[in-house]
Amino acid sequence: VQVDYNLPERFDLTYVGSDGEKHRPVMIHRAPFGSMERFVGVLIEHFEGRFPTWLTPTQVHVLTISESHRTWACEVFEALREKGVRVEIDDGDDTLGKKIRTHRAMRPAYMIIIGEAECENRTISLRDRQGEQVGEVNLETFIEMLRNEIDEKESTLNLVKELGIKE
Repeated sequence: VQVDYNLPERFDLTYVGSDGEKHRPVMIHRAPFGSMERFVGVLIEHFEGRFPTWLTPTQVHVLTISESHRTWACEVFEALREKGVRVEIDDGDDTLGKKIRTHRAMRPAYMIIIGEAECENRTISLRDRQGEQVGEVNLETFIEMLRNEIDEKESTLNLVKELGIKE
């Protein structure tokens, strides 16, 4: 429900009161969707589509280099999902470059790349939202720091600093 003083003035609305004089009415109306749409629009504009991790629709995208890396990628996906992280996996046949370009446009907070070294070491290769390589990270360490970033509503840069990576 909204109390609107502007529309009656814009449309030059008046009524004659009991005193015989013209008065400007106050309009009361409801706009169940308009307010929310404007709010979301302001958020998108403010963050330029790069929402903080806690607000990002999909927080982490897991990308495989090839089909042989699918098993570890699925384990990473499940570990993240079990901790309440909004995560997607792309284990399709596209090249890694195409996957990175596609997912970067979706603006997740983080991309995890799974290749041969990550499978052997049981680690993840991490990229931030700009697509910059953060480095090879232990999965449990990443999940712990990510959950803290989400719970504390911190920015992505804090996690990068915690991991000891220069900006």
